[in-house]
Amino acid sequence: MRLKTLLTATALAAGVAVSAQAADLTVGFSQIGSESGWRAAETTVSKAEAKKRNVTLKIADAQQKQENQIKAIRSFIAQGVDAIFLAPVVATGWDSVLKEAKEAKIPVVLLDRDIDPSGKDLYLTAVTSDSVHEGKVAGDWLAKQVGGKPCNVVELQGTVGASVATNRKKGFDTAIASHPNIKLVRSQTGDFTRSKGKEVMESFIKAEGGGSSICAVYAHNDDMMIGAIQAMKEAGLKPGKDVLTVSIDAVPDIFKAMAAGEANATVELTPNMAGPALDAIIDYKANNKTPPKWIQTDSKLFTAADEPMKVYESKKDLGY
Repeated sequence: MRLKTLLTATALAAGVAVSAQAADLTVGFSQIGSESGWRAAETTVSKAEAKKRNVTLKIADAQQKQENQIKAIRSFIAQGVDAIFLAPVVATGWDSVLKEAKEAKIPVVLLDRDIDPSGKDLYLTAVTSDSVHEGKVAGDWLAKQVGGKPCNVVELQGTVGASVATNRKKGFDTAIASHPNIKLVRSQTGDFTRSKGKEVMESFIKAEGGGSSICAVYAHNDDMMIGAIQAMKEAGLKPGKDVLTVSIDAVPDIFKAMAAGEANATVELTPNMAGPALDAIIDYKANNKTPPKWIQTDSKLFTAADEPMKVYESKKDLGY
């Protein structure tokens, strides 16, 4: 299906870009899965944003497997979609299938995560946050909270090989590097899931003498932190009090934990990656306007001082 413009003669004369309602496109979205509340919200918001713009959005759930994403992209190519959105589960291994999309003249837009720099010529643009910055915001917050006091930190990493996990670690490590009192004593992947976050935190607590030596937990997403909070409570610790917590995503449940005094801080990752991506595709198709290679979304730090239940209420209808 190709773009059908609905511009008036006046609009054409004025050179006005296609409106958000003027698209008739089909876009295939290879979504990682639903491993977290944030991911579910991204899918819900993507559907809503597509509907606003009269875009048919076909979503393929990859269940966190790259091979499923590659199959989905090839299926979208065979269907002749107008564009493909890809939230890559890992950063490498995309060159072959993205070359196929390029040969078919189907633009690809990355959502939320980036791929290896070798593939930069194979996609149109990437709509992501600055995940290095997110990690740094988390580390700076922790450094401010502990001051000069000694602090042993345990880290729950995201999926191994995912750009967002690599970058959130890099940003945090950079932030605490100038604070020798803060030591990262344990770091392990929790695969971005609550169940794995709980499991890994249980092992950290056991390894650290019941958890008494742990000053803070840094998690690459809120879902792992929620699992970690449960593990701490079951071990007799008081998360948010005995152990500081800082994580990323700002999903509704972390605000409930804040309101209960069991979590301290989160860095927001907006689930609306599709809105800017759809606008870029519509403008590209209608006006042959190439977007910048990176469309950056905003990040914001929330703490327990930010009326967490009000934030929870504002977020809970987004499909988390």
